[in-house]
Amino acid sequence: MALVVVVAGTYLGYQQVSDSGCTGSVPLTVAASPEIKPAVDQVVAQWRQAGGEVDGTCVAVAVSEANSATIAGAVSRDHSVTLAGLDKAPDAVQVPDVWIPDSSTWLLRLQTEAAGFLPSNVTSVAQSPLVLAAPEAIAEKLGWPNKKIGWTQLLSNFKSDEPLSVGIMNPTMDSSGLTSLLAISQSVGTSSAAANQDKTRALTVLANNKSNLRQELMAKFPKSEADIGSTDSVSLAPVSEADVVEYNAQRPAVQLAAMYLDPSPAPMDYPFTIMPQVVDQQKSAAAKGLLAQLSTAAAKDALAATGLRVPDGSYGASFAAPMGAPQASPGVTASATKSASGGTAAAAETGAALSAVVGSWIAITTPGRALTIFDTSGSMLEPVPTANNKTRAEVTQGAARTGLGLFSEKWSVGVWRFSTNENGALPYKQIVPIKSLSTSRFELQQSIDKLNPKKDGGTGLYATLLAGYKHVKKDWAPRKINSVILFTDGQNEFAEGIQRDEFLDAFGKEIDPTKPIRVILIGIGDGADANELKEIQKVDEKNVGVFIAKDPTTITSIFAQAIGTRTGVK
Repeated sequence: MALVVVVAGTYLGYQQVSDSGCTGSVPLTVAASPEIKPAVDQVVAQWRQAGGEVDGTCVAVAVSEANSATIAGAVSRDHSVTLAGLDKAPDAVQVPDVWIPDSSTWLLRLQTEAAGFLPSNVTSVAQSPLVLAAPEAIAEKLGWPNKKIGWTQLLSNFKSDEPLSVGIMNPTMDSSGLTSLLAISQSVGTSSAAANQDKTRALTVLANNKSNLRQELMAKFPKSEADIGSTDSVSLAPVSEADVVEYNAQRPAVQLAAMYLDPSPAPMDYPFTIMPQVVDQQKSAAAKGLLAQLSTAAAKDALAATGLRVPDGSYGASFAAPMGAPQASPGVTASATKSASGGTAAAAETGAALSAVVGSWIAITTPGRALTIFDTSGSMLEPVPTANNKTRAEVTQGAARTGLGLFSEKWSVGVWRFSTNENGALPYKQIVPIKSLSTSRFELQQSIDKLNPKKDGGTGLYATLLAGYKHVKKDWAPRKINSVILFTDGQNEFAEGIQRDEFLDAFGKEIDPTKPIRVILIGIGDGADANELKEIQKVDEKNVGVFIAKDPTTITSIFAQAIGTRTGVK
């Protein structure tokens, strides 16, 4: 049916411009986020009526409505990569010539995993600030419309005796949810165990009220004054300004207030993305012609009618501005998003920062089973100047305590230590078997104190990793994330054990595609041999990730990043 619609739309576009003086037809497929599609349709219709063409050839534009997550799933499928928490799209979903997702965070996540995903052009064509939506009665109690709301104020709600019900979009599937969690994470920071506990508490509460579709989340707001504050409804939710405008346009019994946040998070920036497969010059010219049309004054009014601003944060005459809305929101600046010929989109942070947020979310919301293995060789006694000369081991132990606090009770976790001659001739020793955190969290926390280094110990890397992989594989659990997470600051130094070529061969033979095991290798400090770890990664690039913490004090954030992505260092 979708194919029929696209073909029919393309034919209709050709028919309507065939009398304009142009000849032939350049077909251009566009997939647009649902909220911007009506504006794109209007701009395309106006261009068609004006005789839309490039170099004398008619342009036939077929615009389809597409959830950003769906197209991201199709791109990841075609590049043979995976976005954490997101399923690949069915084969029936085709990648368009032009993609207008709701946020450049999608492009950043894709490029973190697929280095080959390099659009020829990326340019923002609209904007919608992220706001905190609430029934007006609740918003007034928080100081609206006279003041902005800070993220710390939202976080304090999670600690109150009677917290308000807060909803959120699933951040692995929606950019407003991801951007919200990024802002919360930045507000809390990661400098202390208490900060990470605050973040974990907030994410745990939010996970209990997440939605996969925006219509689903917006439907949770109270339908009557009597429903406000009830346990069956949502009192607060970070969404886009456009979502609030659309909701209030339906004239609900309870209007929503849009509370503008301080500091302002990155807005939804709607990047007009000419996809890498567009190599034909005529088709590329057609795409750029459409981009030019989306930058006109007429396009500004079309966007305003759908509740969207233009990239500089201003808006057209028909924009139904929520009470307290700024005349202009923060404008769009150069993005970290890569394109072959430049372009701009909202600066949404780095792919690594987004992966860390996704990783934190997955650790809290997804059942998993992990064996964590810690290097206890003599080099772990080296002091770390950036951590007041604590040893690498002490810094890693601190990161392990914080990381363990990140996992929910849906996880089962075990702890090994490794060096040389840890258990007779074996270079590894089990400290705690893999157990459910619902019953063993205290025991696992205590086990971290048993990770003190051996002064003269070497690094039995290969033998340990192979044994750990086999251990997890033996009791592999379906419907869970099965993982081996290994921390090391050196290279293999175990002459009596298995060596590189033998290990790589044995490791490859252990891999069973029907029982995927995620292997996370975290190198600590300058002594970690990145090349050695990348050799291991090459055996199973789909499931092995390498992450290097040159500054050991960054282990905590890199640990979260490692859970949220698969590729690691290139």
